[in-house]
Formats: sequence, C-alpha cells, structure tokens
Amino acid sequence: MKSPYEVIKRPIITEKSMSLLDENKYTFEVDKNANKPEIKAAIEEIFDGVKVKKVRTMNYEGKKVRTRHGIGKKADWKKAVVTLTEDSAEIEYFEGL
Repeated sequence: MKSPYEVIKRPIITEKSMSLLDENKYTFEVDKNANKPEIKAAIEEIFDGVKVKKVRTMNYEGKKVRTRHGIGKKADWKKAVVTLTEDSAEIEYFEGL
C-alpha cells in the first residue's frame, strides 16, 4: 500500500477552491493512479480528527506547449475534491488563507 503522502501531492489553493471551504469541501492534487478509498484513507490519516464524507475526482490532460524543439506536453494530473462530515474537524492547513 502507498504512503498517504504519496497519494496526496499538494493542496490546490485557488479562488474557487477557497469558496468551497464554506461547504466543507477541500481540494487536493492526488496521484493519477489513486482511487477514492485510497484518497479517503490518506486524508483521514494525514489530518487528525477529520472524517471524509465524499470524494470526487477529476482527471486532467496536460496542456500542449511549444518548445524550441517542437511541441511538447505537460504531465497529466488528477484533482480530488474532498467533502467532510458535519461533525468533522477542519483541516488546519487551509485556516487563515
């Protein structure tokens, strides 16, 4: 089994993801091969007192970029929006942003 820090790569901090915090929804970039139960277990293990209600995932295809050697491509990536339960603790990383 993968380490939870291999499953969850980084939080995504954008205007839209910050507006979702009011609804107890947090956004993360995750490993491309991670499934929903792995993401749920990783979030609950990394952050103490957090209970995950739902996980939604989206796959993104890397954009094409021009280089001096021709056309290249950025890496594909996966985003997860994690909804917490009502009685769950908040994720401390997002506080104060």
